[in-house]
Amino acid sequence: MKLHIILFYCLFLAIGTSQLNAQEKKTYKIHTIAFYNLENLFDTINDTSKFDEASPIMEMKGDIETVYKKKVHNMARVLSDIGLDDTHNSPVIIGISEVENRQVIEDLINDPLLLGRDYGIIHYDSPDARGIDVAMLYQKKFFTPLHTSSHELKIYDDNSRKRVYTRDQLLVSGTLEGDMIHVLVNHWPSRSGGEARSRPKRVAAAKLSKKIIDSLQTNDPYAKIFLMGDLNDDPTNESVKKVLNAEKDRDKVEFKGIYNPYESFYRKGLGTTAYRDAWSLFDQILISKPLLDKDFSTFKFYQAGIYNKNYLVGKYGRYKGYPLRSFADGGFTDGFSDHFPVYVYVIKEISE
Repeated sequence: MKLHIILFYCLFLAIGTSQLNAQEKKTYKIHTIAFYNLENLFDTINDTSKFDEASPIMEMKGDIETVYKKKVHNMARVLSDIGLDDTHNSPVIIGISEVENRQVIEDLINDPLLLGRDYGIIHYDSPDARGIDVAMLYQKKFFTPLHTSSHELKIYDDNSRKRVYTRDQLLVSGTLEGDMIHVLVNHWPSRSGGEARSRPKRVAAAKLSKKIIDSLQTNDPYAKIFLMGDLNDDPTNESVKKVLNAEKDRDKVEFKGIYNPYESFYRKGLGTTAYRDAWSLFDQILISKPLLDKDFSTFKFYQAGIYNKNYLVGKYGRYKGYPLRSFADGGFTDGFSDHFPVYVYVIKEISE
């Protein structure tokens, strides 16, 4: 979509440029890149090869097919809405987590709300004990995948030393309207057993992500990289702040460094998921320094956000004010997810 920057001061103050002719107007193309934890998007089939009974939908009684269809449609509604007000399009790239298999993703992109966007799917089965995976959706009109790979995270329980089976990390490299970008989709290990006890698992996940990023930057020091996902850690935790060395101030990001726009959100008390009246900002999109450059002849980072529209917020009960989850108290709420989505806008200057 073309974005005519009329209130151009907002843009150029944001990127640190103040000297601009008051009569000058620039035209930009804008796209949304998003991530959403879909909260247990499982099918209704009991797969005996994995523990899918852990999914709320498998524990329900009654017409679970109807529940499944509503769940898929609700997820499609959110994905179709993200960025729509500003770009008049759904996100061109969407990282997703907590999906059981490729079939549920196909059902999702074939929902009437998304079908016209013609999304492609990149998905690998992970060894996760619960049977959940990450995946990436992309609008074929705008993004062309050139290389995809799945990266296994090998971690072990501190006490038993048994292997902990968790989600692989998905790397997708391709061109966004001719611009080469790399997207790393994550769902790091949970805080089961407590934050401190489970911390080493997320540190290990961050080290794997850092290894992948380092490899990309070795091949191309100016690689445009988006690291996205449900990290199960806040922007100030060790995994993000120390291992990834993510910087909250874009002006302080060094060569080959990583910028985390969500640390500022977190320090203001905002979050994407809540527990016992405390907000966490586990869902994040981090970006590499070349996306911060002020030369908009190629796509660059413009703005980040948390998609927390009113319809995604619980209105009553013990989850009032929280993300309106799909499943609670053994039933289906006709809600969405226990996480809010996150997104970034990228823009590129174009000639009229």
